[in-house]
Amino acid sequence: MDALKTIKIYPPQFEAARWSMLAAMAVAFLLICFFLVQPTLSLGQGILGLAAMMAIFYAVNQLLQRAQLSFSLSFMHLQHHSFRGGWVLKWRNIEAIGIPHLHQQGLGEPLPWVGIKIKRYDALLDSISLRMVTHIIMTQRALLITAYRRGDHKPSKPLEDMMFDDTPYRGGNGVLYKGLMAMLANRMRYTRELLGYDLFVSEDLLDRPLEDFVGVTRRYLAAASGDD
Repeated sequence: MDALKTIKIYPPQFEAARWSMLAAMAVAFLLICFFLVQPTLSLGQGILGLAAMMAIFYAVNQLLQRAQLSFSLSFMHLQHHSFRGGWVLKWRNIEAIGIPHLHQQGLGEPLPWVGIKIKRYDALLDSISLRMVTHIIMTQRALLITAYRRGDHKPSKPLEDMMFDDTPYRGGNGVLYKGLMAMLANRMRYTRELLGYDLFVSEDLLDRPLEDFVGVTRRYLAAASGDD
């Protein structure tokens, strides 16, 4: 396990966003400096210029944070980083990682996601932020709809009952989860029923093809299993 170093993964737009923001900041800085050195500048205008400069720095910093590190893989866990809070899963709590497929008439169509099958939901529910829970429920709604309508299966419930099911969920740790946490747990149960996985990673968060990311994560997963 010691041979596996920590890998950091940035979204594809990270470099472009960083250089674009730095260029915009440099141009704005030069314009404000030109404005501030004018001999007719009043005190009020100077204060306004300094305030504008501070606002630009703040806005650029916020934008760069949103395009920062998306995933890190260490010998202990897989972690998703986000300005919404992210989540973390230890390898020993991951059963499988792969690319989900829609099966119709014996043919499998790969989806642009990486699927993660979790052993115990409570470990995720105890480490995830409410903002990230809301984001997952909303952004992966289309995935649930697609799997429900196009998959070759017979779902256990009507789609409308699966979408935002907040029935309290009791985890393996004995804790009763309610509200958004229960909704996430139930959503994961339904996506596992339809696609075989609980949690999903969109390809636009990765700096490499889905197959390569799956291959790397499986190496860490296999190493963790070998250490048990």
